[in-house]
Amino acid sequence: MGQPITTSKEDNVPDDNIETMESAYATIIDGIGEDLSRDGLLDTPKRAAKAMKFLTHGYNQTVEEIVNGALFESDASEMVLVSDIELYSMCEHHVLPFIGKCHVAYIPGGKVLGLSKVARIVDMYARRLQIQESLTTQIARSVMDITGAAGVGVIIEAKHMCMMMRGVQKQNSVMRTSSLLGCFRDNDKTRAEFLSLVNVR
Repeated sequence: MGQPITTSKEDNVPDDNIETMESAYATIIDGIGEDLSRDGLLDTPKRAAKAMKFLTHGYNQTVEEIVNGALFESDASEMVLVSDIELYSMCEHHVLPFIGKCHVAYIPGGKVLGLSKVARIVDMYARRLQIQESLTTQIARSVMDITGAAGVGVIIEAKHMCMMMRGVQKQNSVMRTSSLLGCFRDNDKTRAEFLSLVNVR
């Protein structure tokens, strides 16, 4: 028997606007002086279009679809923390990746969110053209709105290719942003506990 045929996640991206994007990538590749007829580039515009659709698939998702009812009654009142969530996003200024991790914590206000849903919310907002500052705030406000939490804290640490590959070309710089809502902003002890748990000074 032959080897099973495998497909990537990019192959399952909806085809809307793919042809328009493919044409745009062909124009860009031609514009940098490459030969679109050579073997290595024959399918590159189509592959690049599908890749971009996948990298920005957050535009086709909503928080309601992601949570899908996974919100549960609970009498828990201590901090819930999901740390080191892998994060991949695209800078809206240069359309280059920024990559890092996200820490999300909240104090339940009667309901807790399914564990995987926290990571999925992060991914939904990250898979759009973004700036890190806005991404951090969007995640925090979304978790706050969904859970009715007493407070939410979000920290993102990321490296930006637009700073590493071009411009100032600083390879070891890390950008950290935070959004603190409710008791994470108003209560020094809650804020300090959160920062200590994610090892941020």
